[in-house]
Amino acid sequence: MRDNERVTSAIREPESPAAATPPRLIATDLDGTLLRDDKSVSPRTVAALAAAEEAGIEVFFVTGRPARWMDVVSDHVHGHGLAICGNGAAVVDLHGGPGAHRFVTVRELPRNNALDAVGVLRDAAPGTVYAVEQTYGFYQEPTYPKLHMEVPDDLAPAEELLAADSPATAEPVLKILAYHPDMEPDAFLTLARLAIGDGATVTRSSPSALLEISGPGVSKASTLALCCAERGISHEEVVAFGDMPNDVEMLTWAGRSYAMGNAHPDVLAAASGRTVANNDDGVAVVIEQLLNGRM
Repeated sequence: MRDNERVTSAIREPESPAAATPPRLIATDLDGTLLRDDKSVSPRTVAALAAAEEAGIEVFFVTGRPARWMDVVSDHVHGHGLAICGNGAAVVDLHGGPGAHRFVTVRELPRNNALDAVGVLRDAAPGTVYAVEQTYGFYQEPTYPKLHMEVPDDLAPAEELLAADSPATAEPVLKILAYHPDMEPDAFLTLARLAIGDGATVTRSSPSALLEISGPGVSKASTLALCCAERGISHEEVVAFGDMPNDVEMLTWAGRSYAMGNAHPDVLAAASGRTVANNDDGVAVVIEQLLNGRM
């Protein structure tokens, strides 16, 4: 599909005809969705986001990224300036600019739940190594690989990092990261969800066997639903975009949702429509059509 063609027709029927419900909020993932593979926001996408805001449609960035990695879109927040980070673990005000982000809402992972998840996953998948994301800090085990372009605040076993007497207890835990060097990513996700159960929310957004573990019930969808409820926006008035398993719940919840052309098979199955790949400005394609009344 070329980037100037219409997106495909819906895969599933929404609860009410999509065309009869004008969008009031656009919720878009970043990596693999809004951002191109070089992590840039294309001029076409910048223009589409600005046009949506000018038309009175709010835009929410909804990402697995921590707040400190939001500089990539800080110049494109327009009027609202809010983002959902950490797969729903935090709502962040980006208005302060790089290094000055303010946490509006934090939905933390209780340390006891995190410790339980680490313990059961160590037993279920020997060789798993961990990192801990907090509101401002990042901590990891000594054997955790260099998956992130940053220096950890401390190196220690996860059990020590999450202990009640840890030096980092002043900050809430947003999520823990679990990496396995040998397992297939989707197999690792399935195993972890079965092992951890409802003690935490387990998902993934990386092409490697890297899992993201958040508090019970915390997801992009649940936090987006809370933000929409505060604004009097129904799920039918939301248009969502995503590409990886951590987007599935959000795409299922939104009245209209679009899987990117480069999306994971689970995302293609969950979304009500499809657009072209992130490198072809798939989000902008849909926004332009929405604003032109062609959808």
